[in-house]
Amino acid sequence: MRADAENLKLRIAESADLLRRHLNWDVAQARLEELNARAEDPTLWDKPDLAQTLMRERTKLADQIEGVARLEQAVSDALELVEMAEAEGDAATADAAVADLQTLAAEAKRREIESLLSGEADGNDAWLEVNAGAGGTEAQDWAEMLLRMYTRWAERHGYKVVMTEESAGEQAGLKSATIQVTGPNAYGWLKTETGVHRLVRISPFDAAARRQTSFASVYVYPVVDDRIEIDINPADLRTDTFRASGAGGQHVNKTESGVRFTHIPTGIVAASTQDRSQHKNRAIAMNMLKARLYELELTKREAIGAAIEAGKTDIGWGHQIRSYVLQPYQMVKDLRTGTESGNPGAVLDGGLDEFMAAALALRVGTTRSEASASVKASL
Repeated sequence: MRADAENLKLRIAESADLLRRHLNWDVAQARLEELNARAEDPTLWDKPDLAQTLMRERTKLADQIEGVARLEQAVSDALELVEMAEAEGDAATADAAVADLQTLAAEAKRREIESLLSGEADGNDAWLEVNAGAGGTEAQDWAEMLLRMYTRWAERHGYKVVMTEESAGEQAGLKSATIQVTGPNAYGWLKTETGVHRLVRISPFDAAARRQTSFASVYVYPVVDDRIEIDINPADLRTDTFRASGAGGQHVNKTESGVRFTHIPTGIVAASTQDRSQHKNRAIAMNMLKARLYELELTKREAIGAAIEAGKTDIGWGHQIRSYVLQPYQMVKDLRTGTESGNPGAVLDGGLDEFMAAALALRVGTTRSEASASVKASL
């Protein structure tokens, strides 16, 4: 029992040490003290944009510093409890303390991976689009399953989810949908989910109960704020208004409140039916368009860097990244990292952290085998 506890302690200590070095611990503490002092200055809010930027930095830095300190204290308490329980022959208490250490090890690894979220927009909120592939009702049902999966994942992490655009399928499911996920590092975590997702199952829509393969695409891009300037030439835009789809009857939107922008040079389309007001939908759609153009620029920069690194998998739009097999066996497998789960139900209920962490580790330069082994050892 004590050996298990010591092994967990070493794993947590290693993660905590990496976090301290990544933060540059002394510098980070000094910066937090400076931000705390500025937060108490009532004149700070004379400049709201600057105040919000500083408060975001303060919140993130405080979470990182307090998180490491809390981890280290919790580990110390758990190890002390293990020693006391073993001395008194209390196996149940010792088991519970080791279980606490396992939970702390998982949190330490999550924070270690999260410390890699240092990209330009990683701390931003995210837009997430799901689009059904070819295959009619099967693919549309799969798109709705994916949307639920990401919504459940976001809820587990305390993120706020707002439906921005939704196009219902003819019989079931969704043709497409867009949600906004709001919370710390939402884009940083979700960005590796962009790609094609494949489902294999016995069709619930086939009277002959045949096995079907369905595809749906996921596309993630960051919500941009006022600090990021995106210039769009009005001559490059085509604007369409339309009636938002609904469930029928009195629920159908009978006015053309939906707004769709098409950026002609890139072919990027952004649409919103979130609000009954066309004016508000126009603002939402424009924000989405700016975000997609910004993400396109980030992707170009990343592609230039990745071009010199042989062997890395292209995870851009239109490329399959993960398979979810429900029949004839149970398996979810990420094709980039090799990460697997034999419990598709849990994954489809939002259990995505292991897959996201492995993909993120791979993206920042860890090898495929290292990414998979590192995350599986901790989550």
